[in-house]
Amino acid sequence: QVQLVESGGGLVQAGGSLRLSCAASGLTRSNYAMGWFRQVPGKEREFVASIAWSGAYTDYANSLKGRFTISRDNVKNTVYLQMNSLKPEDTAEYYCAAKLGPYVSRRWNEYDYWGQGTQVTVSS
Repeated sequence: QVQLVESGGGLVQAGGSLRLSCAASGLTRSNYAMGWFRQVPGKEREFVASIAWSGAYTDYANSLKGRFTISRDNVKNTVYLQMNSLKPEDTAEYYCAAKLGPYVSRRWNEYDYWGQGTQVTVSS
């Protein structure tokens, strides 16, 4: 059974930083891309970042480039999202997702497995 467990969310002041982690288990195939998405109640799920299986290629939402960094440790089966210079508009539920196959994607419906989410709240 595939399980993705996010951690690291919380309350932070504007300008602060958080690092989200997503621990994956049960992925029997060793070739999958990972992504982070976020969602605010009443709005569509929004792409944040994606990283290829090799880690050599990453993709970010245009508005987040330079502030967010995605990385992965395939030995630990964990993907990270470092978030710096946080803004109140970054407040959302953040979800980790796994996509079978090595390539990144911005499309949430191309991801096969999802975590339960972790809340990030940025106060002004």
